[in-house]
Amino acid sequence: MATDEPSVNISGGVHGSTFAIGNQAHAESHHGTAATRDQVAEELLKAVRELRADLTRVRASDETAALAAALAETEEEIVTTGQAGPTRLERLRQLLNDSQALVGLIASAGAVAGLLGMG
Repeated sequence: MATDEPSVNISGGVHGSTFAIGNQAHAESHHGTAATRDQVAEELLKAVRELRADLTRVRASDETAALAAALAETEEEIVTTGQAGPTRLERLRQLLNDSQALVGLIASAGAVAGLLGMG
């Protein structure tokens, strides 16, 4: 290394940081920033959370377990990306359609179904 070249020395721990090194380097950091959600995603997120809470109050079955897992995945996707993708929404529609007795019994299930265009 020539003596006139710049050097970088980082000592200690570096966590949650973004670096760009080099000529015309560019770095963007979005650590800790939440994904933006539109009104539809906000409403769906609220309904998904309510249905997840309501599912804890009904007798567990394979159907409710599958629905609970899909709801948890949907919530995570909305929180992380700001929306739920078409494949995820179709999976929820399918599970809710398979659980029509539950949809009729629990108001929050009906709310999610309505937001998915099933109502």
